[in-house]
Amino acid sequence: MKHHIETSLREAQTSLDALLANPNALATIEQAAATLIAVFTAKGRVYACGNGGSMCDAMHFAEELTGRYRKDRAALPATAISDAGHLTCVGNDLGYDQVFSRYIEAHGRPGDCLVALSTSGTSKNIVRAAQAAQAQGMQVIVLSGRASAALEALSTVYVCTPGGSFADRVQELHIKVLHILIELVERHFYPENYQE
Repeated sequence: MKHHIETSLREAQTSLDALLANPNALATIEQAAATLIAVFTAKGRVYACGNGGSMCDAMHFAEELTGRYRKDRAALPATAISDAGHLTCVGNDLGYDQVFSRYIEAHGRPGDCLVALSTSGTSKNIVRAAQAAQAQGMQVIVLSGRASAALEALSTVYVCTPGGSFADRVQELHIKVLHILIELVERHFYPENYQE
């Protein structure tokens, strides 16, 4: 058992080291933070979505913007597309491919931002959400684990964090990226919370 614990931690470390050594990926994280800062500065809203564990990450991202990350500050407008009534209604009546795009059609406005998570880069409902967001005049930030021509073409910023053969490593990198984005937003708007 100890061997498997150590192997898992080393795999996670290898994935994180690979991301840290990738200047292009780091640049996209910086671009994503700048995009969020611009959206919040203009009084826009952020919507986040994903499937399975990525939905949990989207919810975590939104609640740390509306609630609290490290220190107290004013709430920032963010919503995860996770309402069970909406998801089951649209999934049943229109198909699961539209569960996120339909929400964006209803709530998204020009100047808002969609943060969409897809470890595979192929999730049909994420592609449709990005299409809907682009049609609404929104910014689109995608976090993925591999290259995706379809999603890259629909993205303002495409953050690709390959983590290995399995989705769990990608998700571990995504939650780290999301935390960095929140911190960079906070550092911009509430620098007093980060004074040494």
